[in-house]
Amino acid sequence: MDTPRFASALSTRHDLQLALREAAAALSAGLDGRTPDLLLAFVTQEHAAEFDELAARLGDLCGARVLLGVSAQSVVAGGREVESEPALALWAVACDDMVMTPFRLEAHRLSPTELEYTGLPDLSDEDPRHSSLILLGDPYSFPMADFLDGLEEHAPGLPAVGGMASGGGAAGENALFLGSRRVSSGAVGVLLSGGIELAPVLSQAYRPVGEPWVVTDGQGSLVKKLGGRPATEAMMKTLEELSTPDRLLLQNGPILGVAWNANQTDFRPSDFLAHPIRGVAPQEDAVVVVGHVRRGQTVQFMVRDAKSAGADLEHQLAAHAGPPPSDPREAGVLLFTCNGRGAHMFVEPDHDVRRVKAQLGDDVPTAGFFAMGEIGPVGGRNHLHGFTASVAVYRAARS
Repeated sequence: MDTPRFASALSTRHDLQLALREAAAALSAGLDGRTPDLLLAFVTQEHAAEFDELAARLGDLCGARVLLGVSAQSVVAGGREVESEPALALWAVACDDMVMTPFRLEAHRLSPTELEYTGLPDLSDEDPRHSSLILLGDPYSFPMADFLDGLEEHAPGLPAVGGMASGGGAAGENALFLGSRRVSSGAVGVLLSGGIELAPVLSQAYRPVGEPWVVTDGQGSLVKKLGGRPATEAMMKTLEELSTPDRLLLQNGPILGVAWNANQTDFRPSDFLAHPIRGVAPQEDAVVVVGHVRRGQTVQFMVRDAKSAGADLEHQLAAHAGPPPSDPREAGVLLFTCNGRGAHMFVEPDHDVRRVKAQLGDDVPTAGFFAMGEIGPVGGRNHLHGFTASVAVYRAARS
């Protein structure tokens, strides 16, 4: 069985051509001269003028069988979270046993309420224990949350990781890369099976406050009653019982967390899927969330803060990432972190990647980007998240 070899590289040169050569040389050294089978590229918007040529140039330099990439507000590599400066991050794996199916997705509206997706390969024979998807999307043209809901019907339990392009201020400004070309809409991805296996880690930046409630009336995005009382009344009761700091956090960014297991009585942040509260419907005393709820679910109001985010990431990595590999280059990590994290949330620089390295070792090849929505499985289903760190740890497949 072929032993996979991982590598990552970073260049912060302002000249993209120099950055490409520098990063490609470092990547080749990390792979001991082996040609990468899968290459991922993450590039900041400062290099936007050369996005059209980037993928073809990388193909010439690296010769990867499959190339996937995305433009971003900030990137991760070399133990750094590079913000507010030009940067190119590369991540690669060389593994002859790996089976890869690259694809491009597009969304087509059939009616005001119905979408059709094209480009997804056949997933009917994939074993979710040994296969995974990497997905990179454009937030202006591809409804990733809806797509992930439908994916569960086609391939139950198949894990997906990735994120949405960031940094572009309007449709067409972001870039996705597939093979030798740049595309400006939809999504790109690769189906992986054989050779390497995924251990997904998803950490949220929220913690529950107050007491859990049961949804007694509500459907879709409208939460009408919690515990038999109007949802707005339940929210006010929660606010009144909180400390002043937590009350301010909830008022400034209210979140409703929906528990995966309604039978639990003691919850950690990871036991909830976070739904931002978009507002209230005064005529019904209801709370309107981004997402979907249903009767009988257990929910709890949540707040976002840096301390909780750091503690949960450490906990999730310890629980799910596994121990450091004996040889650092026999594992590889992709980090998709929210563009609202980093320096926007943490005083400490390189917050998320530092914790990844603390769990898996300083020399484990790691790269990724700051996303406008992060993809990762929680509770056995894939979701598009916000303010999360989605960490994909790849190692040699178990026989």
